[in-house]
Amino acid sequence: MDVADLAARASRDASGVPPELLDGYLEDLAEVSTTGVQLGPDRLRARHDVGARAAAQGVSLRGLVDLYLGATRLAWPVLPGVRRAAGAEAVRVVGEAVFRAADIAVTALAEGYEEAQRWAVRREESFRREFVDDLLDGRNLAELAERAERFGLRLAGSTVVAAVRAAGPIVDGGDVSRRVETALHLRLGSRDVLVTTKDGLLVCVAPEAMGEAPDEFVRQVAAAMGSDAAWRVGLGRPHPGPGGAVRSFEQARHALDIAERLDLPGPLHKAADLLVYRVLLRDSAALADLVGAVLEPLRRARGGAGPLLDTLDAYFASGRVATACARDLHVGVRTVTYRLQRVRELTGHSADDPRQGFALQVAVLGAKLLGWPATALPSPGKHQA
Repeated sequence: MDVADLAARASRDASGVPPELLDGYLEDLAEVSTTGVQLGPDRLRARHDVGARAAAQGVSLRGLVDLYLGATRLAWPVLPGVRRAAGAEAVRVVGEAVFRAADIAVTALAEGYEEAQRWAVRREESFRREFVDDLLDGRNLAELAERAERFGLRLAGSTVVAAVRAAGPIVDGGDVSRRVETALHLRLGSRDVLVTTKDGLLVCVAPEAMGEAPDEFVRQVAAAMGSDAAWRVGLGRPHPGPGGAVRSFEQARHALDIAERLDLPGPLHKAADLLVYRVLLRDSAALADLVGAVLEPLRRARGGAGPLLDTLDAYFASGRVATACARDLHVGVRTVTYRLQRVRELTGHSADDPRQGFALQVAVLGAKLLGWPATALPSPGKHQA
């Protein structure tokens, strides 16, 4: 039996799958055909290893199976056990042994191949997770640009990051993240956008040049989440270089925090539009002093500070129009004017006076940002990020 010739012919029939991947298989069949003894653990381990090697070389599983089945077919007439068999019964016995050996050999090949594929996927996921963590935590910046190319992301220009926060954490590989990633790549026709998760948030990292990416991301999140789900998107500002992503991501998270504290309407909240609130929070001790000095007397009102604080918030939001404020609060206009009068009596500040009204408005914003009155104000000298 010319093993090399048989392997070469089987390779040609299998569209050029390397004949080296047979790696002793034909010799195993020859031995089984004469002894009838099936392949032992060592020989099956060899097939398992060949399957893993084929996966690493990029050979398809179908091509590998074609190689082995073709080799079995070509070898059958010249196997020593077949040539020596006398009579139909002897040929049948040899055939059962040989084809059973072929069956378990191909099974071992497939197991090795699939195990290698699973390991490659897990390793790729691990590399991706490590890259995402470094990218959004700002670690190993010197290596990020080179590593980013592996995931289709270019960090040479400016990068913008959007982050979604939902009622529950969004997990990597979950239904929402998969649907958004697939749809976004199809819509944009580009792999330059990275969709991933971080700390329970769904995150989109895109080049600033792809100006349509954030809006398309929001549309796909809405489609994946459904109309009943509660979620918000924070959008950071674009920043250049490998460190730009972490800066934009932090801004997106701050935008989410501010939007939740102020209960801002709409799904998309841009960091560029919320800079004034970040300025207020930058000196939270001074902000707490203002809230305490201006609004603390509201606690003495019947029903506490809450209704009066809500009225002030709605009054300023409506452009200081009492009828619009009453409509938003679902109360009468007289209720609004009464509450505003109580605010003036308790605090000494009138919502309609330009200077006093400005102090009231900033204090109301500060109260919402600091969670007052439900949360105690920070102690003097204690800053809050």
